[in-house]
Amino acid sequence: MKLTINNLPVEVPAGTTVLAAAEKAGVRIPTLCHHPDQDVKGVCRVCVVEVEKSRTLQAACAFPVAEGMVVRTNTAAVREARRVIVELMLSRHPKDCLGCARNRRCELQALAEELGVRDVRFTHIEKKHPKDESTPSLVRDPAKCVVCRRCVYTCNEVQAVGALFPAYRGHETVVVPAYDKPLLDIACSLCGQCVHACPVGAITEHDDTDKVWAALADPKTHVVVQTAPAIRATLGEEAGLPPGTLVTGKMVAALRRLGFDRVFDTDFTADLTIMEEGSELIQRLTTGGTLPVITSCSPGWIKFIEHFYPELLPNLSTCKSPQQMFGALAKTYYAKKAGIDPASIFVVSIMPCTAKKFEAARPEMNASGYRDVDVVLTSRELGRMFRESGVDWGRLADEEFDDPLGRSTGAAAIFGATGGVMEAALRTAYELVTKKELKNLDFVAVRGMTKIKEATIDLDGTKINVAVAHGLGNAKELLERIKRGEKTYHFVEIMACPGGCIGGGGQPIKTTNAVREQRIDAIYREDKRMPLRKSHENPAITQIYAEFLGQPLGHKSHELLHTHYTAREKV
Repeated sequence: MKLTINNLPVEVPAGTTVLAAAEKAGVRIPTLCHHPDQDVKGVCRVCVVEVEKSRTLQAACAFPVAEGMVVRTNTAAVREARRVIVELMLSRHPKDCLGCARNRRCELQALAEELGVRDVRFTHIEKKHPKDESTPSLVRDPAKCVVCRRCVYTCNEVQAVGALFPAYRGHETVVVPAYDKPLLDIACSLCGQCVHACPVGAITEHDDTDKVWAALADPKTHVVVQTAPAIRATLGEEAGLPPGTLVTGKMVAALRRLGFDRVFDTDFTADLTIMEEGSELIQRLTTGGTLPVITSCSPGWIKFIEHFYPELLPNLSTCKSPQQMFGALAKTYYAKKAGIDPASIFVVSIMPCTAKKFEAARPEMNASGYRDVDVVLTSRELGRMFRESGVDWGRLADEEFDDPLGRSTGAAAIFGATGGVMEAALRTAYELVTKKELKNLDFVAVRGMTKIKEATIDLDGTKINVAVAHGLGNAKELLERIKRGEKTYHFVEIMACPGGCIGGGGQPIKTTNAVREQRIDAIYREDKRMPLRKSHENPAITQIYAEFLGQPLGHKSHELLHTHYTAREKV
């Protein structure tokens, strides 16, 4: 189809929208309800344009091109219509930009600036809908909702949870859970993907930075921090660096500038997870245990299966997530080696995930005799702390993690990407089963953004079928296949978030599939640069078993590193 946009000739395939055609021509059309990874909704009308011979303005995101079409995107009528639409939204929106977590990262705020909105000509009447702070993970503020339905699409179509829907009518429409219940009382996985979908501050993470500042200021508290595998490939975005920038050494240095007594790495317990989970897989394969073994690292996925597939709970690995393993060891193994009273140790986790906050608060997560992890911060919260403290990333030299909980391998680093846990487990399981060296460490069949990945791995004559799913909608499809008996799997990895932890609900805004791809590339670069790339070759892992744990699946390991899960109601 040949058309012109602002007198520029454009040629695009039939079925292309005016918005996509304008992008090809280098013409920017503002949007709000539009999202590059979602189906067209066309509800906000911010993207209206003039189409010659059309009686009314048209929404560019939904209007298909036609041969010979003439489009104008910047006429006086178009500009005025867009301003009126944004002013109407602002007339129902709270005026608390300075106190909002999305300040300067808010799409409505950016639109108002772009369109030159300096005054709102309509009477300001805010929505009177109470804030929901019922969960330790997410805060909902329906008064800020612009009813773009992006979170609704994500929750229903991507994650298949169905926790959010538009309710009420007309200008009182707002997005809420079923029966307008608090999030804690419904079958929400707390994955936080709705946060990435939301263009404003209607859904945010529960901010726990004040708790960490208070702990850092207390001279009697020994504050240690652990950083998840995915963080090193995403945290730089909070400092304005391009997606996929690795900041491992600078991140360690920046955390020391904040005042943490020890900077440790969750990658250490990711390696430990492979030892425990790999041993569990081998044990179930050889003793007729429940198969397939399904990974248990992702707390959003765990809450999902507890709500929707409780009959498959016996298939879950009993391993805690690396975050919770670390907390238990920090207040036992580390406390003993350092000669510190565990009661004075305060464990902070830097995670890509909002569901990790819920996981840390689970009543069963206290194997050390104390709450294993005291506070979980998302990447975004840590980014705010860095900005508040004036950390200058450009002046930081790379520094190393502290011992003994700071040594790790490339296998642990790839935990941050979908398929990474599977690949790390296979690297170790192959050598444990065959007693032979694995020459090619790259199991590319389980990598990438394909919705469900399958492979058959030959362990020197023993063939095991594996599957990987990321995003809860894909997980649901895979679980239904398992229930129908369509294929026999031995080992299954499921991550709640699209792309795995690099796309977690606590990661920097804006997280799209294109950004996820860049972050995944960074994770595998991190793996390649590591001197050791197999978990069982980590000398710190060998040491902790020799000094403290005894052996994988042993009594001490079972006590500290394993747990159980509970069926929950669907409503």
